[in-house]
Amino acid sequence: MKSRLFYLSVALVIFATASTAQVTDAEKKLKTINTDTIMGWKKGGIFAINLSQTSLTNWAAGGQNSVSVNGILSAFANYKQGKSAWDNSLDLGYGILKQGKQDVMKTDDKIDLLSKFGREAFKNFYWSALGNFRTQMRPGYKYPDTDTKISDRFAPAYLLFAAGLDYKPNSYFSAFIAPLTSKITFVTDKALSDAGAFGVEPGKTSRSEIGGYIRAIWSKNDFKGEFLKNVAVTSKIDLFSNYADKPQNIDITWENLIGLKVNKFISVNFNTVLIYDDDILVPVDRNGNGEFEEFEAPGPRIQFKEILGLGFSYNF
Repeated sequence: MKSRLFYLSVALVIFATASTAQVTDAEKKLKTINTDTIMGWKKGGIFAINLSQTSLTNWAAGGQNSVSVNGILSAFANYKQGKSAWDNSLDLGYGILKQGKQDVMKTDDKIDLLSKFGREAFKNFYWSALGNFRTQMRPGYKYPDTDTKISDRFAPAYLLFAAGLDYKPNSYFSAFIAPLTSKITFVTDKALSDAGAFGVEPGKTSRSEIGGYIRAIWSKNDFKGEFLKNVAVTSKIDLFSNYADKPQNIDITWENLIGLKVNKFISVNFNTVLIYDDDILVPVDRNGNGEFEEFEAPGPRIQFKEILGLGFSYNF
């Protein structure tokens, strides 16, 4: 009887061990499938609308009534599977200001679409190809003069193709180096084209350049940062050098977007853009009143834009 109980106990132990091993193996497979699915596509972004209004009645200190609206959309869809990585992003921005009796003025306007595909070369490094398109939605004027147009849709527009090596040590940082890059500047507005705006030859609608390109991006936009919670940060910088024309004069575009979440739908958004392009001749406004100096020639200068707003936001 004891021997039978002994053999029965051994059989039960073997059966239980085998069953546990099967469950464990099944769980491992299930976890692998779920992880692969999650690691396949990673999507997200932020949409925000910021409003501000000033109303003055018999205000002794002076000033003007004003209303401003600014909206931004920053979205991404990144795919990683096996040795392949595909990153896509879309940034849209538009803002207007109505001040006193002046006409409505544009304060922000951009379309920025990027796609980058890579195959792993070795650990954290990918052979990659990138395409980037940038332009704006509406005409821009020499404010407060709304008759003199200085930009328009596809004037300028920038189309860039690059091939090189992409360093991706984690999901939120990327540094792309492309020794072979083609950059095309479009100016489709006839008046701006005839004036040779944005570096094109007068009368031409496009300009092609071959050079080297570097793009670095750091993005933590899930509002779950270890350093600061409820804060999303994206910083990206583009550097381009034209091999054939003053390669030492590097074109720079540096953008930063910081979102501070107050609650589910309210946030503070801070956006900055710094641009330097040796081909863009900027007139001088020393008083900051929108009126350019008549006796000082336009030239390449650092352009800087900053937008700070409190309003509705949705993170997805």
